[in-house]
Amino acid sequence: MAKPMMPDQPGPTQVTGRVLILLDGSRQSLAALDVAAEIAHGRGAQVLGIFVEEQNLLRSAGYGFAREVGSSSGAVRPLDSGQLQARLEALAQQARLALARAMSSRGIAQALTLCRGQVPEEVLGLVQPEDLLILGQVGWSGAPGARLGSTARALMRRAPGDVLLWADGVRPSARQRVVVVLNHDQGANHRAIRVGAELAARHHQPMSVLLRTSGDEDGQVAEDILSYLGQQGISARVRRLPMATPAALIRSLKEEQAAQLVLSRQSSLFLDQGAEALLEQMHLPVTVTP
Repeated sequence: MAKPMMPDQPGPTQVTGRVLILLDGSRQSLAALDVAAEIAHGRGAQVLGIFVEEQNLLRSAGYGFAREVGSSSGAVRPLDSGQLQARLEALAQQARLALARAMSSRGIAQALTLCRGQVPEEVLGLVQPEDLLILGQVGWSGAPGARLGSTARALMRRAPGDVLLWADGVRPSARQRVVVVLNHDQGANHRAIRVGAELAARHHQPMSVLLRTSGDEDGQVAEDILSYLGQQGISARVRRLPMATPAALIRSLKEEQAAQLVLSRQSSLFLDQGAEALLEQMHLPVTVTP
């Protein structure tokens, strides 16, 4: 059984660490800058933008047979290393200007780090356990409805801190709820609960805790969660769910009118093979905690 939520545990406003955002020049990653600014302003945190020149892409451009396909035109053309390098430099400058513009209006300290290598490894070399890493969900996951890309999968599973997959165009309303999915017997629940409470407080939303359980022995856990959230001023309810499939969870999220989802990667749901399909089908922000 999970340890009780104690009153002297840090509240949702007591968050330290930086806000890191992975920028790739896509519209989705640039749109996530507004979210990064909002979060950093609320936490009093610094923002670090990360732009990675992908080593494998640069290396492949050196081969004469390399080709690229236009994302909108579908035209096939040679992949020229000089043109590719110039394009990456232009995207990095665009990211630098967009980052400065988004943060300056709120007086947030910011910097952009340029790296060359494989994206997951470069990012993991920069992020710390107390940091929040933000990814534009589509920018690093392909087109809407596509499978999650290898970068997003690697960072969700390996980052030492929280990872936010931001869904562009989603604006939470006060009528919707922050939903946290827990296993009844995991200490990792504490962090997920605190993250959910921070989100609920920031957006002035109620919170739902979906407690995945195989029995009725978790009554004390539910009471501890409600007690903790009540002390934080969060309106909340706990709903017990059987160890259901990702499809069943999607139905529950719709019933709860979920605006955002918080999920620990220690959760059995995250370990299920269907977890990635769950994330692909939902067009809402998802925070994955360690």
